[in-house]
Amino acid sequence: MCGIIGYLGPRKAVDVIIDSLKRLEYRGYDSAGIAIHNGKKISIIKRKGKISDLEEKIKENPLPGNLGIGHTRWATHGKPNDINAHPHKVGRIVLVHNGIIENYKRLKEKLTKEGIEFYSETDTEVITALINYYYKGNIIETLMKAIGELEGSLAIALITEESDNLLVGYRKDSPLILGVGDGEMFLASDMPALLPYTRRFIPLDDEELVVIEGKDYRIMREGKVINKKITVVNWDPISAEKGGFKHFMLKEIFEQPRAIGDTIRGMYSFEDRDFYVFKDNNNFDLTKLSNIRKIMLVACGTSYHACLTSKYWFESLARIEVETEIASEFRYRDLLNLDGTLAIFVSQSGETIDTLQAMRMAKKKRAITLGIVNVIGSTIAREADIVTYTHAGPEIGVASTKAFTSQLAVLFILTLYLSKIRNTLTVNEVETYYQELLKIPRIIENYIKQANREMEKLSNNFLDYQSFLYLGRNLMYPIALEGALKLKEISYIHAEGYPAGEMKHGPIALIDNRMPVVILAPTGKVYEKTKSNIEEVNSRDGISIIFTDDTNNELDDKGVYVFKVPTIVEPLKPFIYVIPLQLLAYHIANKKGLDVDQPRNLAKSVTVE
Repeated sequence: MCGIIGYLGPRKAVDVIIDSLKRLEYRGYDSAGIAIHNGKKISIIKRKGKISDLEEKIKENPLPGNLGIGHTRWATHGKPNDINAHPHKVGRIVLVHNGIIENYKRLKEKLTKEGIEFYSETDTEVITALINYYYKGNIIETLMKAIGELEGSLAIALITEESDNLLVGYRKDSPLILGVGDGEMFLASDMPALLPYTRRFIPLDDEELVVIEGKDYRIMREGKVINKKITVVNWDPISAEKGGFKHFMLKEIFEQPRAIGDTIRGMYSFEDRDFYVFKDNNNFDLTKLSNIRKIMLVACGTSYHACLTSKYWFESLARIEVETEIASEFRYRDLLNLDGTLAIFVSQSGETIDTLQAMRMAKKKRAITLGIVNVIGSTIAREADIVTYTHAGPEIGVASTKAFTSQLAVLFILTLYLSKIRNTLTVNEVETYYQELLKIPRIIENYIKQANREMEKLSNNFLDYQSFLYLGRNLMYPIALEGALKLKEISYIHAEGYPAGEMKHGPIALIDNRMPVVILAPTGKVYEKTKSNIEEVNSRDGISIIFTDDTNNELDDKGVYVFKVPTIVEPLKPFIYVIPLQLLAYHIANKKGLDVDQPRNLAKSVTVE
């Protein structure tokens, strides 16, 4: 996840680009860079660290010119440093890039044999070198030829040393937006970055290219110019940050396809048939993971529910003993020696005090510690033996949504990694599961608008209810817990998540015609058991709200409300089933007029006991 800015117009390009990059810094903050064409040549300045570090360097070396590109980076290929920072220049081509090129190693070997030298560890330099290798004067033909050899996702902005009047952009699976100003043109990863300069935008679709020359532009697809309508937005600054959504929480729910996609892309190479899940392993010898005897998963709140979900994956696919622990309880256990244990600590912020202290305690007991966090440089990231990152971006709403599904993504990939090195799955089986995971962002993107409409309508019926019960079995039990947590967090309605098989051990006493019961009933190995629970709820006049696969029609008349979700392979169903539960909680809280983003008594990051 990185931020891209491009500018061509009458203003001083460096000022526009730096100003816009600051609005994109949430997309990446381990390095930043800028390239400006001064009419004769392109000058590049890039720095490890924040954009403020880049600004200080620019003060020492002013950059005149009206054409430029800029980038703020969150490292995927190559460590955060000045050399790996974007833009990259090879010959006459200068380029910034967001995405993952999965076959970059093969292309790098090919170009190296042709005598091309590489200076960075990035896949982006490979793109730049490939374009320059083919370049004979027609940048559009060259770009499309090079793109035909690239496998993966990319959004790029490109300039050439030959012209101070040409800016080119291309998008595939990573966002890129054209901004149309008054005598000036812009490219950006996100619309809000450009709102001080224009309110007129054209979002590029996949495999579309934009060529900006002077004050004019043309958008092309498959070599042909196409017409696209300009969208005019009228957002105030706060609305801009929310992307036009009423609340950050709703925006973040809708961002999940992008967040999951950014997290999982590039973690496995089909070319090398190997994982890059630990991009920054803190110099830990990863071969030690082959000999672990047990996994301990430790977290708080929503992150704990992600851990509970992954317990099923680790046990069924990696065939390893697993314990899940709430961090605040784990801290006060009388632990034995944890030698041979992989202790995984999950925290969106990387600063959750109970999780951090639990990790420190586990290290003293000789566990191998692995942190899964969303914030580079956070304390857990620094202190864990191994760290891997989600790429969810900042999550402003207190009730976690996109952080949860991004954590699930990392935990599932970690499951596949351990399954591979422990030989509990073949390489072909690992790749099949990974390919199914790669489909999840698109499946959610296609489903989420339908789910939003359905849950908004459903919410009208439950604004005055005082309690909810959420039921699920196996993989759906943690999702029932997560759905109940979301509802209680933001709507202040009492909600309990329960294993459906435990209903007769207490919760069944609560069921009557004033008790909505959310039942997660995907097809699979526990489906028949869940059907029995549905009958038990219905026989006691409970208000059953059933979610099941869209290929299943058996339950159509078994609930007061029945909703269908996309059918996918069984291990990955949690990614889909949590979406309507997030939306139901949101719409109930919103209809009740509550502060969705900042619910009472809660904080985003719990850094004190």
